[in-house]
Parts: sequence; C-alpha cells; structure tokens
Amino acid sequence: MYTVIVEKQCGCFKKSGHEAETSFDNKDDALLFANERKNFMNDEWCGKHNFFVEETGSDLLIKMNMAG
Repeated sequence: MYTVIVEKQCGCFKKSGHEAETSFDNKDDALLFANERKNFMNDEWCGKHNFFVEETGSDLLIKMNMAG
C-alpha cells in the first residue's frame, strides 16, 4: 500500500475539499496521482507556495516551500 500525503495544508488546500491522504495499491498509481496533484496545486492555486513530491518509503509526501 502506498499513501500520498499532503504534509502541510495551506489555506488553498483547506478550501479545496481535497483529501490530505489518498492510498493506492501500487507505486505507479501513487506517483502519477502525487505528481498530478502537485502540478495542479502549483499551477492553479494562489502562488504563495511551491509544492514538490518527496518519497519516503511507501509514503509520497507533497511538501511545500514559500514561493519567491
């Protein structure tokens, strides 16, 4: 089991209605989902943060840094 976890939840994330954790049976599906979610968050939200994916064992963390 692989889990995609949004590590820190900014205001845009909290308003979005997205789940903070999503589990998958295989790594490929989890990676695809994590990267799609990261890209959406970077492209569609307010731009105050930059998001990236970090793999830690069977977890894929979507982490954020302040933009700029």
